[in-house]
Amino acid sequence: MTTQRNVASPLAAPSLANAPAAAGYTRIRAASEALAAPLSAEDCALQSMPDASPVKWHLAHTSWFFETFVLAPHAGGYVPIDPSYRMLFNSYYNAVGDQYPRPERGLLSRPSLAEVHAYRAHVDDAMRALLQAPVAPELAGVIALGVQHEQQHQELMLTDVKHLLARNPLRPQYTPGWPLTRVTPRRAEWIAFAGGLCEFGHDGAGFAFDNEGPRHRAYVAPFALASHPVTNGQFAAFIDDDGYRRPEHWLSAGWEEVLRQQWDAPLYWSRRDERWHTFTLHGEAEIDPHAPVTHVSYYEADAYARWAGARLATEYEWELAAGELPQRGNFVDSGALHPLATRETVAPGAVAQLFGDVWEWTQSAYLAYPGFRAAPGAIGEYNGKFMSGQMVLRGGSCATPQSHIRATYRNFFPPAARWQFSGIRLARDA
Repeated sequence: MTTQRNVASPLAAPSLANAPAAAGYTRIRAASEALAAPLSAEDCALQSMPDASPVKWHLAHTSWFFETFVLAPHAGGYVPIDPSYRMLFNSYYNAVGDQYPRPERGLLSRPSLAEVHAYRAHVDDAMRALLQAPVAPELAGVIALGVQHEQQHQELMLTDVKHLLARNPLRPQYTPGWPLTRVTPRRAEWIAFAGGLCEFGHDGAGFAFDNEGPRHRAYVAPFALASHPVTNGQFAAFIDDDGYRRPEHWLSAGWEEVLRQQWDAPLYWSRRDERWHTFTLHGEAEIDPHAPVTHVSYYEADAYARWAGARLATEYEWELAAGELPQRGNFVDSGALHPLATRETVAPGAVAQLFGDVWEWTQSAYLAYPGFRAAPGAIGEYNGKFMSGQMVLRGGSCATPQSHIRATYRNFFPPAARWQFSGIRLARDA
């Protein structure tokens, strides 16, 4: 991701000029604080790799967003708590000004975590005062965008801190307890879809990021989709069949990554006593063979699909399958913080676990929809300029807030990225 992205057109957002807006803002801001609560100040300050950011930086940057795009231009008399924060916590908005180098965010020992919390409180006080009065529709859209932006960073806080804790030889827990219980495996089936000339993209009702539109028509040939995501057990069979040592399954760039990074299993997997284990936010655990495999790159997902005699779905196929399905699943709201094997009885001919558990790689490059135009000004930098060298993922994960996801949501990452909760669902031609 480019770790933050997917900004919406402010004009597409619902009005927030009422009391529920302030309550919603407060609820989302409190959720970020709750996610940081189990961590020490040291945990919050460290950065384990250039693609990740310290939790302290996430807490500050989400406040910077409201300060920069809402309070500074619209709240008369607003005074920043520290003018240097405009540069320190700017992610990549060139129109706003200079940014501190992303790979060095872990070097920001100052401001302290306590000072970052004070910064959040300063911004929250000003935002609550602003929301007491009617808000113009365009500004309401920017506020809605800021709330959705903060939910994205809540997911990033979990994925980034998981990567950080995994680097610690003590294998510490983010939170105690283990959510997994053994289940009876359900046989995966192929679910057929007729395809046709269909409409895709957001229909304009409620919030959407700008990359979800405009709504448009596209033809989809008949196809079939696997009823369940690929499981740990299925992926282990790929490993046992020398999947990581057989270049015929891999894209050229993927094989280069295998050799360069010496991949031989998904991120966080290790083999002990002839059994696969994985690091989780609950600590080290043996893999559940029936749970969806996660922390695989696009290259690994594509190689597995080729090995299995199938392929990855296009994002249009995925969205067509999601259709009018309810957006229920194992999201961050469940508290599991790990992909789970499905506990539900799935109706014959139905697709399971499209939402939650793991983001599902598609074979679609992240490109603009027909007629897409970036929003004017700095906010327009958020999305459009990343439409190169990235692949689309769909459906959300066990670290995604449920209220944040929808069938048209387009996530995107570089094809070698593995630290997000990314997984695999197979497709094939009819």
